[in-house]
Amino acid sequence: MPPVNVREPGWNVQQGQAVWRSRRNAPEIAGELVVAMHPDGRSLVQFTKTPLPFVVAQATIDSWQVQFVPQNKVYSGRGQPPAQLIWLHLPQCLRGGDPPEDLLWRQLANQGWRLENRSTGESLEGYLAP
Repeated sequence: MPPVNVREPGWNVQQGQAVWRSRRNAPEIAGELVVAMHPDGRSLVQFTKTPLPFVVAQATIDSWQVQFVPQNKVYSGRGQPPAQLIWLHLPQCLRGGDPPEDLLWRQLANQGWRLENRSTGESLEGYLAP
């Protein structure tokens, strides 16, 4: 996918902190989170453990891509992304949409949130500055 330029008009960019667990018994990883959303449905999610990005996920209305930087793995496709790639469902949930059936979305105190895959135990919990 082409790089996203969040300086273009219309992008809403939020920054915050998040804790990611890749599966039920995996260790938690804390890092910086950036979520950028455009009214036309495009989105960008970047999770960084200083100094390196760990995960970069971007989507349009009909395509998506997730890059797991430390493992040098990239997954991409067309249509709705699979539930296993929770990074791609975070913007949808933040917009007030429902996640896929396998995912659980919860609003937490102090403007926090949690997105969890019930099958695998993968979770992403954090907050974004308003």
